[in-house]
Amino acid sequence: MKIKLKMKIKLKIKMKIKNIKLVKEEEGQGSVEMILLIGAILVIVIVVGNYIFNISENINNSLKSLLEKGRDRLLNKI
Repeated sequence: MKIKLKMKIKLKIKMKIKNIKLVKEEEGQGSVEMILLIGAILVIVIVVGNYIFNISENINNSLKSLLEKGRDRLLNKI
């Protein structure tokens, strides 16, 4: 009986050790997923920022051109 009890205890200890290893691996998996998620968000933010910057630059150039044309017409009328 003592041998069976010792075998059961050893088996339970091995099962606990395996469970602990699985938990540690899952924690690492979560960290990797968070890093990938943050990286993807960073790429999206950079692409959208570049797109918005280009739009604002085009608007600025259009307004600048419009103001120059308006100024030239006013100066020509005087």
